[in-house]
Amino acid sequence: MQSQSTQRTDCTGPLDGIRVLDLTSVVLGPLATQSLADLGADVIKIEGPEGDLMRANGVSRNAGMSSIYLALNRNKRSVVLDLKTDAGATALRRLIAGADVLIHNMRVAAIERLGFGYAEVAKLNPRIVYCVATGFGQDGPHRDKPAFDDIIQAASGLVSLGSAGGRPEYVPSLIADKTTGLALANAVMAALLHRERHGHGQSVEVPMLETMASFVMAEHLAGLTFDPATGPAGYARLLEGGRRPAQTADGWICALPYTERHWKAFFHAVDRDDLAAMYDIGDRAKRNAHIRALYRHLGEITPSRTTAAWMALFETLDIPATPIYKPDELPEHPHLDAVGLFQQTMHPTEGPLREMRPTARFSATPLTLRRHAPTLGEHTDEVLREAGLNPDEIEKIASGRSIA
Repeated sequence: MQSQSTQRTDCTGPLDGIRVLDLTSVVLGPLATQSLADLGADVIKIEGPEGDLMRANGVSRNAGMSSIYLALNRNKRSVVLDLKTDAGATALRRLIAGADVLIHNMRVAAIERLGFGYAEVAKLNPRIVYCVATGFGQDGPHRDKPAFDDIIQAASGLVSLGSAGGRPEYVPSLIADKTTGLALANAVMAALLHRERHGHGQSVEVPMLETMASFVMAEHLAGLTFDPATGPAGYARLLEGGRRPAQTADGWICALPYTERHWKAFFHAVDRDDLAAMYDIGDRAKRNAHIRALYRHLGEITPSRTTAAWMALFETLDIPATPIYKPDELPEHPHLDAVGLFQQTMHPTEGPLREMRPTARFSATPLTLRRHAPTLGEHTDEVLREAGLNPDEIEKIASGRSIA
């Protein structure tokens, strides 16, 4: 089965009617605002004349429309404003008056120099939810330091967890940006709910380091949970090894015998009941104490059969298992294909695309791919007309001249 095809639709989600001014760029902010856009918000992406830096990163068919940009900016409209000019700043103030949310990931001092810190924006629109994604919380000593995904991975403890006593390595995914982006979207929705209940907006800060440290330490706080500490940080089951991908006759598999029943069924199916008895797997504490040995035995047994044969057996035994998929193989993943995660769409400048649909399902307000990722400034005239600017004022903005 091929990836499903879809046409752009006007269907709206549960945030229909919410207008978001998106002054973010790169990955963290655009992922957050795309989450809001997927949920139905009207997200207006405010870009400088040079455009979002991520327009140039990734694989491109045409300049300014990279694969990463396309993946993070669907369901938005693009408006070009040079906020360093009087005309651009005036236009943004007009847009702020009719917005529900303003989100940015600039350094706080930089946006305040432009005249769009929270205090100034709230004067224009007291009901606005003003959200900033920072690298480090603004009440800490690192508040002015630059932050990138690698820096936050390292500072949050994540990189050290993957070193296993050897060379530290970054996670090969922009996990700090993306995790914080989801936290940012959640924070905006919570502030919108508060506004609906109490009638006023507020300022919201979502710092990367604090968000990722909390994310990493959820299971790794361990002995540091208690005061005084009862032991070091770290979830031993993860750090001491044991579970790992297992090689098969023709590939790799992730198999997870989790319960006593799973382990007994597995060892019985491969004629190794002796191992079940040796490790006394009916006793959870003893089973956990020998988890590395158990998975070592599993890894010694799995090369005897193909991945397909193991998948068939594990399904019969109701043991969680999956082949190890490469990213190139995900569009053909049987489940992802069946549910239509990857969809064929047509972009007006980039031609046929493979996109991923919004993943949440709402029965009353379904989510859709209703807008393609916009070209730079594609909706400038449209959005500024909606804000009440006349053609002469819009032309002045385009030329950088002051609006009278």
